[in-house]
Amino acid sequence: MKYADVIIDISHERLDKTFEYIVPDQLEMQVTEGVQVVIPFGQGNRAITGYVVDIHNQPEFDVTKLKPIARVVKDSIAIESQLISLAAFLKRNYGSTMNQALKTVIPIKKKENEKMKKEISLAISFEQAKIELNELLAKKNHALGKERLLRELLEVDTLDWELATKKLQVPTANIRDMEKKGIIHIESVRSFRNPHLNKEANKKNIILNEEQEAAAEQIKADIDTGRRKTYLIHGVTGSGKTEVYMDVMEHVIEMGQQVIVLIPEIALTYQTVMRFYTRFGDKVSILNSRMSPGERFDQFERAKSGEISIMVGPRSALFTPFANLGLIIIDEEHEPSYKSEVIPRYHARETAVYRAKLAGATVILGSATPSLEAYSRAESGEYQLITLHNRAMGQDMAKCEIVDLRAELQAGNRSMLSRRLQELMADRLNKHQQIMLFLNRRGLMGFVSCRACGHVLKCPHCDVALHLHNGGIMKCHYCGFTTRATKVCPSCGSKYIGSFKAGTQRLEELVKEAFPQARVLRMDADTTSGKNGHEEILSAFAAHEADVLIGTQMIVKGHDFANVTLVGIIAADISLNESDFHSGERTFQLLTQAVGRAGRGVEPGIAVIQTYQPENYAVVSSANQDYHSFYQQEFAYRRLLSYPPCSHMLGIQVSCDKQKDAIAQADILAELIRRKAPEIVIMGPEDAYIGKLKDVYRRVIYLRADDYDELVGIKDEIDKFLLEQKQYRNTSTWFDFDPINTL
Repeated sequence: MKYADVIIDISHERLDKTFEYIVPDQLEMQVTEGVQVVIPFGQGNRAITGYVVDIHNQPEFDVTKLKPIARVVKDSIAIESQLISLAAFLKRNYGSTMNQALKTVIPIKKKENEKMKKEISLAISFEQAKIELNELLAKKNHALGKERLLRELLEVDTLDWELATKKLQVPTANIRDMEKKGIIHIESVRSFRNPHLNKEANKKNIILNEEQEAAAEQIKADIDTGRRKTYLIHGVTGSGKTEVYMDVMEHVIEMGQQVIVLIPEIALTYQTVMRFYTRFGDKVSILNSRMSPGERFDQFERAKSGEISIMVGPRSALFTPFANLGLIIIDEEHEPSYKSEVIPRYHARETAVYRAKLAGATVILGSATPSLEAYSRAESGEYQLITLHNRAMGQDMAKCEIVDLRAELQAGNRSMLSRRLQELMADRLNKHQQIMLFLNRRGLMGFVSCRACGHVLKCPHCDVALHLHNGGIMKCHYCGFTTRATKVCPSCGSKYIGSFKAGTQRLEELVKEAFPQARVLRMDADTTSGKNGHEEILSAFAAHEADVLIGTQMIVKGHDFANVTLVGIIAADISLNESDFHSGERTFQLLTQAVGRAGRGVEPGIAVIQTYQPENYAVVSSANQDYHSFYQQEFAYRRLLSYPPCSHMLGIQVSCDKQKDAIAQADILAELIRRKAPEIVIMGPEDAYIGKLKDVYRRVIYLRADDYDELVGIKDEIDKFLLEQKQYRNTSTWFDFDPINTL
């Protein structure tokens, strides 16, 4: 007799534990770790679903009190024990129920409708088919469709139905007649949706330069001798980190292992993915947020079956069910999108290192602007640092000029474009070279305010300002609330009400006014809403169908346009003035990445940074492309204030639709922490950065400690308290370890 530990498929704290069940003899072959089962639960024996997380021969409880598993859910997807261990890691280190963690590592929980295709093959011997063809040709006015089909089947073993009926133009009646006579056989087979179908793949032999080859050989040598490490490749923009990745990937694949490549969603474009597909062909598959559930399901099935060896995608690709994982690569590891904003709020970097430990795999992190967390670990020896100092093709780094916008204002220039930037744009347009203009703000993005009394129009459901969009529409970017723009201030009745327009849409209008001859493309969340929006815009720009590309962060993430010789950063201060201790780091990363887009081809590049704070160390360091100078100053600042990575933080958020209950519950939790861990630094409780969101009130508490495990212990104490607490059960509490964004 076997017994199974089952986690109930209800994301609720009070049921976040395993329950033991008997595995009936008739189900013994079907019940494995990870399958979804139906079990009787509670006094009424109501049927509910759960996941099997462990199977054993000895019961932990009285067998007479155990119930048998009712059945295995048809078409449920089994999850390997490795992924169960990964789910336990997420629950333990980031705070969630086991079910929430399981649903994170098993993003596809059920089979989607299988896509089928019909294939045609010969039901007779090759020689008999030749005889049939000759007999057919001997007839006058014979069926041309049958002739074409037989000729093709003498060349290939199987023929796709659609190819036969469309390309060969064989009538369906001809096919059915030949099937009836026993000449051909028609079979329905499973067709995996492949995002790369119909794309030519021509393998190119890339010759690595001296720096790249040394980096790749170092990692491959460690892999060959069984040393599994985490590497941080710090390479300047354009240094060819991707070529190093691919060289190591090829080595791992030749060993019969698989590879996961994580790329930020914002940089997961056709241009980026095709670099891998050109090298590895059909061994590559991708995941992205725009794929249908069926497409995503098929990619996971292809990975499990061994049809593919490489999965490229955002952080969710980390949970690809590869059986023999050998390498995990995280490109642009500094990107905030690697931190989940939903429970469990895990970081892909730490989770990848843990999965690699379970699988005996190697991890490569890469960035021109590494996060302070990663670089400090490399300095301490926890990660192995590899540095690429030069651009792959030997090009010089782009020159960079800083324009003081205060001086522009004093000179009477109130435009978003400085005089120097306009001068350089005119020069590049005359030379038929391309320009990129970066502004970290979408659309018009103008908050609406009254110039008479200062009143700002806010969303009635969220404590945030409404933003003006085209067509006189005001919209909340958090809950989607929409209303017509008002012409009169609701507070004082003044007619002097309007919006501050400083977005990409406004910038596009200004560029077209200043340079009417220029062909302008805009790339932001509004212009890329379609399934292939990113690809269409980037392909058009790469094909020189536009002179100027205006965009938000998505245009500065990993793209390589050889004809871009000028990059303009319109307002560096937007990210610099965020109320978050990461603001300096994010500004440096964004500006450095943006500057790095210029001069990647034959012609030298120049970048212009427009700012009201030209002396700020983040601005100066990015202009000089000097990571070490920035790191030393930023790390000193973090150490002085005990911010990560010099310590660890835990954010606790309490939310409720009743404000007084949210306040009371947060106060109770703060007092509990003071009693249990008086040495812990507590900040708050206070209103969250957005105190009210979708009619829900939010309070936050921040804790700071040198020891991460100490914060995990506090999380466990709070979880235990919440299980036993009878008051304020209408509130919701969740955790964010080392938060990336202000709660």
